[in-house]
Amino acid sequence: MLSLRQRFVATVGQIDVSRLATYEDAAGMVVGFVVGAALVYLFGRLVFVPGVTSVVSARNENNPTLETATRTYTHAFVVVVATLVGVVGAGFGSLLTDTTLIVAALTLVVGVAGQEVIGALVSGFFLVADPDFNVGDWISWPGGEGVVEAVDFRVTRVRTVNNETISVPNTELTTNALVRPYGRERYRVTERIDVAYADDVELALRELAEVAREDERVVEDPAPTSRIIEFAGGSVGLKAEFWIESPMDVNLVDVRSQFRRRVKLRFDEEGLTLGPAAGREVSGRLDVDLVAE
Repeated sequence: MLSLRQRFVATVGQIDVSRLATYEDAAGMVVGFVVGAALVYLFGRLVFVPGVTSVVSARNENNPTLETATRTYTHAFVVVVATLVGVVGAGFGSLLTDTTLIVAALTLVVGVAGQEVIGALVSGFFLVADPDFNVGDWISWPGGEGVVEAVDFRVTRVRTVNNETISVPNTELTTNALVRPYGRERYRVTERIDVAYADDVELALRELAEVAREDERVVEDPAPTSRIIEFAGGSVGLKAEFWIESPMDVNLVDVRSQFRRRVKLRFDEEGLTLGPAAGREVSGRLDVDLVAE
């Protein structure tokens, strides 16, 4: 019976030395890739990205969009460079000088990405370059409205009035009309109210503006306004407008609800008819014939 030492010697003797060399080369490639990529990535993530972002921020203090975009794009640049350094560290640096291979790789990337992804990327560059489109702006587009939080490669993150963050494709923002009437720090609330033709419209206009002022969340400048916007079939259409500051810090749903509640109570007190039913006048002749049984 073989001893433990004899078994060990026999096992070692069965090992294929050429196979060990192959495993050693593979391990060296993996280590070279990991070490090279990790060192470059850590340097870029901890030093390069913050440094470039701080320089851009210092030179563009009023452009937070450029700051966030710089952070995103420089991080992507660091990832690409780290990958290339890892490839060189693994011993495949010659591949980077093969023009045919590079063209084939780019063709594959473009084919996999597709037209939609490339279009979103290009749209992202246009949004970043637009001086009128900034992080912190309240925007409205056909699909919704909210405050711009960040512009990424494919999507723009927008925080809605319900404090939800949605990802909007960049192409949707560049191909549709964007409305920015509210500025960065204010939001305009617009409400339509209908009153009867027989009511005192001037009184209704004054009351609408006064009701808006009663809410402490409404700013004094610009002051709340009200105006006639339409003569409908059975009513006069009025519109009240007022502004609030820091729209994302205020419950807009509650602001609208409380305004409507106060308008209803005030109009009841003043005898104003809110949302009158459409009046219809029926004319004609009706004949009834009685048939005797």
